[in-house]
Amino acid sequence: TAAGRLIIKTEFLPTKYRGFMLPLSQVFWLAGSLLIIGLASVLIPTLGWRWLIRVASIPGIILIMAFKFIPESARFNVSTGNTQAALATLERIARMNRSVMPEGKLVEPVLENRGRFADLLDAKYLRTTLQIWVIWLGISFAYYGVILASAELLERDLVCGSKSDSEVVVTGGDSEESQHPCHCHMFAPSDYQTMIISTVGEIALNPLNILGINFLGRRLSLSITMGCTALFFLLLNICTSSAGLIGFLFMLRALVAANFNTIYIYTAEVYPTTMRALGMGTSGSLCRIGAMVAPFISQVLMSASFLGALCLFSSVCVLCAVSAFTLPIETKGRALQQIK
Repeated sequence: TAAGRLIIKTEFLPTKYRGFMLPLSQVFWLAGSLLIIGLASVLIPTLGWRWLIRVASIPGIILIMAFKFIPESARFNVSTGNTQAALATLERIARMNRSVMPEGKLVEPVLENRGRFADLLDAKYLRTTLQIWVIWLGISFAYYGVILASAELLERDLVCGSKSDSEVVVTGGDSEESQHPCHCHMFAPSDYQTMIISTVGEIALNPLNILGINFLGRRLSLSITMGCTALFFLLLNICTSSAGLIGFLFMLRALVAANFNTIYIYTAEVYPTTMRALGMGTSGSLCRIGAMVAPFISQVLMSASFLGALCLFSSVCVLCAVSAFTLPIETKGRALQQIK
């Protein structure tokens, strides 16, 4: 869903506005993150986590009904030979902008082969594709690692290891009470406040991220933020006050969000229209793999070796920074390609 909406926005936005408008959509992601934390603080202590899942699924159900109001990409319609649908979309946009369509006809050769997986591994895009996959996997790994590590740090106080060996009793929300030894405790209101503050960090670097994307370019901007992400993962090992921990988590959330902003834009811009959806889709698959691996590091390895987990996260971010810096194509100021 995220990849689809970004592709449509990328194809509708003029080149000079893409670097500004696409990162600003992060505001809505932030709003959803804050909403789920707020719901969790109310529902989990009272009704349990199952009710949180039920309530959180409601917006997704509503969104399904809203899809019919989203126009199909005019670029896609033209490439498939459906020029009438493309014209209808463009005329609708012109009316919304109180403008008129320029004279002429939409002309584009209809392509027989569109969106083949083999095109991603073609000699022209092979290196770009492999490096993008590495970056997507690493960014997702770091993003969800930060989120899960935040909860882990708050539950177990692992920064200085003060509670790592304690055993507490956990009571289920809407199930029967169960008593078993584990190294965690229910979130206190202050823990939810910490989560909210750190989550707000996802929008904190947006102005700098926009400037970096538009003036430094996509590759250099991404390599810098990935390098800083690696540094702040290591800084989490410092024994610090609660305010210091919140500051580190705040900066980490800001950096990983900036990484996602940049790679989303770059991936959507680097591939031509015939491959764009496939490129974003396969990158999203690697993203899911990174998300699946992150809990094993944030919640399993971190319990055994806190520093080891942080070093692993940091090493992956350094690898992604190098990969971003050496990407063969810079898309800053580059018009979207129609065919490969």
